[in-house]
Amino acid sequence: IFGYHVSDPQNYGVVEFDDSGKVISLQEKPQNPKSNYAVPGLYFYDPQVCSIAKGLKPSPRGELEITDLNRNYLEHGQLSVEIMGRGTAWLDTGSHENLASATDFVKVIEERQGLKIACLEEIALYKNWLDFEQLEVHAYNHGSSSYGSYLKSILTRLSK
Repeated sequence: IFGYHVSDPQNYGVVEFDDSGKVISLQEKPQNPKSNYAVPGLYFYDPQVCSIAKGLKPSPRGELEITDLNRNYLEHGQLSVEIMGRGTAWLDTGSHENLASATDFVKVIEERQGLKIACLEEIALYKNWLDFEQLEVHAYNHGSSSYGSYLKSILTRLSK
């Protein structure tokens, strides 16, 4: 799982570390958080995750909780947390206000840099998962939209 430093950890699942950086506890939206590291909801699990999840009991809310799944891994010494460092942006979009803030953030970055954030076609092209001709098809499928124009600008830049 991942950890991300936040100013308001009481609003998230929280991971606590000992002095050596080892994970020692997980809390779900604690009133008195033991750290400022939120669990941002990005997880990578091994193939046993489904069988572990089937063994979980519903919470008082009547739901299976991801924190309980993560605690199971912690209790068995199989949980590792990768800290998302400075310069990494994780944006909670769980409320209207946070979604609006995330939208503004992405807009500012894209306008200042002239690059899209998470343009899947661009990523695929640079990873050699998509070739120039396939990118061209995607670009023209998006027509005259700003996204289509961005993809076409990549084609222009690469054809020089």
